[in-house]
Amino acid sequence: MNPDTLSATLLDVIAPLAEARRPGASEGLTAADLVLERPKNRDHGDWASNAALKLSKTVGANPREFAGEIAERLREVGGIAGVEVAGPGFINIRLDAAAAGALAKQIVDAGEAYGTNDSQHGNTINLEFVSANPTGPMHIGHTRWAALGDSMARLLQASGATLAREFYVNDAGAQMERFGRSVLASAKGEPTPEDGYPGSYIDDLARRVLAAEPELLSLPDDEQLALARDKAYEYQLGDLQASLEKFNVHFDVFFSERSLHAPGPDGAPSLVDQALDRLRAQGHVFDDEGAVWVRTTDFGDDKDRVIRRSNGEYTYFAADAAYYLNKGDRGFAHKIYLLGADHHGYVHRLKALAGAAGDDPEKDIEVLIGQLVSINGARLSKRAGNIIELDDLRDWIGTDALRYSLARYPADSPLTLDPEILRKRTNDNPVFYVQYAHARTHNVSRNAADSGVDRSEFAPELLTHETESALLGALQEFPRVVAFAAEVREPHRVARYLEELAGLYHRWYDNCRVIPLGDQPVESVHRTRLWVNDATGQVLRNGLTLLGVSAPERM
Repeated sequence: MNPDTLSATLLDVIAPLAEARRPGASEGLTAADLVLERPKNRDHGDWASNAALKLSKTVGANPREFAGEIAERLREVGGIAGVEVAGPGFINIRLDAAAAGALAKQIVDAGEAYGTNDSQHGNTINLEFVSANPTGPMHIGHTRWAALGDSMARLLQASGATLAREFYVNDAGAQMERFGRSVLASAKGEPTPEDGYPGSYIDDLARRVLAAEPELLSLPDDEQLALARDKAYEYQLGDLQASLEKFNVHFDVFFSERSLHAPGPDGAPSLVDQALDRLRAQGHVFDDEGAVWVRTTDFGDDKDRVIRRSNGEYTYFAADAAYYLNKGDRGFAHKIYLLGADHHGYVHRLKALAGAAGDDPEKDIEVLIGQLVSINGARLSKRAGNIIELDDLRDWIGTDALRYSLARYPADSPLTLDPEILRKRTNDNPVFYVQYAHARTHNVSRNAADSGVDRSEFAPELLTHETESALLGALQEFPRVVAFAAEVREPHRVARYLEELAGLYHRWYDNCRVIPLGDQPVESVHRTRLWVNDATGQVLRNGLTLLGVSAPERM
């Protein structure tokens, strides 16, 4: 009996009791309204419900008295071993071993699908994260959002959302000109321009550009700069994409900022031009001293924003507006922005933009701000000179340890990682602890096969040891953990759950044998416990996958 079936059972019991006390009291009541929770103290049972407290006023009853009526009916339900009323009207429910143990087979049968849910079904989401400038390598400042954004996307998709992972490529403006001049100077053997980009990676890009375009330096000056800039940009963007893929981070869309300013087909207005017209049509644009403004203060911004200067040039806010509107045009009703710690000023600006565009700033847009991450002992990149590169961190610490550690903490808390711990193959290293538990489940399965223990029999009523009850209880929780982590955009809840599950598995392993000792015969309980072992391995594997971390079968 899983939480969903138990909630449905509660509804079947409570609805007629509520109607008997007050006709119409159960109208509109659903199983989703009857929230079940795991008691902190397992001595209090497998599940707890506050339904009697919640409904007492509606039905006109004393909460504890109503809880007693519910408990009496629940005791008659098959699969429930006991029901107690606690405090002012809490209902504690204990399942019998067969009902609790049946979950193991359900998990094994479901496989990779176990943990998926439909809590986000119907939501069409554009998730923008990382969005690094294509003028240099990926660095530590991007690493945390890369790990968190990808894990968040996996959680949302596992919960039924239609979602696109999007990387906004900042490939327009003065920074690209500085980048192009830096590469061209290197190609000519000249010093880096005063406002240019330093680092040997620029020299590497220059060599690649010259190899691909040997006629570069014979072209007119303006053509040299354009070719050096565009070719180096192509290579650098490719390097960024390769770094992300090696970090097990995937994007569906790389959206070019340039495309917002480019004229449409047959000279039609650009997306930025269209955005201005659309915002004006919404009634939130005004002109003042030759400049064009958006009245974002109507939607909580600290000041109105210039969208086009008096000299006719568009501001960066214009690109933000065009990009936001474009996301809606592509069918994304909900937009999530994951931004770094230095982007707090963007929160009100983007929400105000959503309001000016006719959307609901509290519903259609989320702006999440992450805090800084530092890593003890990390060295500056030899190629870039002034940053810590993602590729260097990955090579030093490992993709799994780095991704897991970054996903293990709330995004809004500053984070310092200790590489000495993350490189250890001990239980002090959280990712090793979880991965080792997964590898142990496979080792048990291999040894079971060698000893003649298979899954040809399943007798869940034999799973009576206290460690089995605790382990099965945690396995039941996985779909709810996934759904809640997706709802609150917090992948760290999955990581912490996996660590708890690993601990419960290790304790079960120490107390409950899957393989009989010595010459003892293989019995039903051994075959049944193999189901529990394999179910645990499946949940650990599914959880690690949601965090973008591998689940090794041997360690």
